[in-house]
Amino acid sequence: MPLDPALRDRIIASVEAGFPDQIAHTQALVRFPSTRGNEQAIQDFVFRSFRERGYAMDRFAMDRAAIEAHPGGSKYSASHSEAPIVVGIHRPKQETGRSLILQAHVDVVPPGPADLWTHPPFDPVVEGDWLYGRGGADMKAGHAANLFVMDALRRIGLQPAATVTLQSVVEEESTGNGALMTHLRGYRADAVLIPEPEDEKLVRANTGVLWFQVEVRGRPVHVREMGTGANAIDAAYRVIGALRELEERWNARKAGRPHFEGEAHPINLNVGRIEGGDWASSVPAWCRIDCRIAIYPGVGAEEAAREIEAALRDFARTDRFLSNSPPRVTFNGFFAEGYELQEGSEAEAVLGRAHAAATAEALRSFMTAGYLDTRVHALYDRVPALCYGPISENIHGFDERVSLSSVKRITAAMALFVAEWCGVEPV
Repeated sequence: MPLDPALRDRIIASVEAGFPDQIAHTQALVRFPSTRGNEQAIQDFVFRSFRERGYAMDRFAMDRAAIEAHPGGSKYSASHSEAPIVVGIHRPKQETGRSLILQAHVDVVPPGPADLWTHPPFDPVVEGDWLYGRGGADMKAGHAANLFVMDALRRIGLQPAATVTLQSVVEEESTGNGALMTHLRGYRADAVLIPEPEDEKLVRANTGVLWFQVEVRGRPVHVREMGTGANAIDAAYRVIGALRELEERWNARKAGRPHFEGEAHPINLNVGRIEGGDWASSVPAWCRIDCRIAIYPGVGAEEAAREIEAALRDFARTDRFLSNSPPRVTFNGFFAEGYELQEGSEAEAVLGRAHAAATAEALRSFMTAGYLDTRVHALYDRVPALCYGPISENIHGFDERVSLSSVKRITAAMALFVAEWCGVEPV
């Protein structure tokens, strides 16, 4: 049943009343430089924030063996985070509504050279409508919204009439194993909402992602005899060319895929890191490149990995040097499949009404060609997994920023969604 208009207006007003505190909480989150492997302190802060509100608490570590045994588990590497997962659980006095998971991640990508930022990357400066800072958009504004949605209801003497699980995860930017760990821990709900920065739209389809490293070994000689050696860095560039050809073959397969065939280039290969060589006057004996590539929903990670290996193997046979020293491929992070959100669920209908009430616009949906943790709940919980969040700019870039007016609108929409989906009862 749609919300009573009077209750709807009270909830929106409560979000407004609590918004200065919500901004301050978001800024507090941004101040933690929670790059991969450095999320322990922010998770302690999150734990305290959940516990002081009276939620039942759970904090647990990654179970590597369980993750590696699961078909959705991504690959471990030496840089895999060991930070804990934090969960806060609201339990109603009487379970009359539908349960919900509100999830967000605290890990952020590296900020890059600080001198290329207008403000220090972990200094959450507000200028006009924009909150700046690494991770402010992706996705600490959404993380705070999850918590302040619950606060908004409590402020008017209400709480969800169903179990609501607040999940704070890590490894979203590297493997997705944090979200998978909550699944393996046994957390389930009738629907999931993850407020990633999606420009006030609902994600309809999402690519899977693979991370892999390619290592090329060369034959070092003094540069005066360069022609007798083999330059591993030069060979790595030829390997990149072969991977670009694979990328184009995969893009050509968009035909017949309704969420992808209208996109100019849905499958993107990124060569994110390159390192190699030991001395400017020696022909380099080694070079490693770290790569990321997307895959279509329905394409298995194992299947895609085999095709990458085969493409490099076939190319190496045609290369004068690599035919005798083939490149080595290691999958070292994301090994995750994509998903499509089926239309017509009641959860989507409720979010659509909530969004319209908060923004005065119809809810739109789109495809995003990146990784999202919603894949865990869509593929393995098989429940409506809604990814919907605020307008932002420069995610993963310099001067990352999120629109505060948009954050307020999506927080109101989320609060209305929780109230209608879960029902409400007096505190």
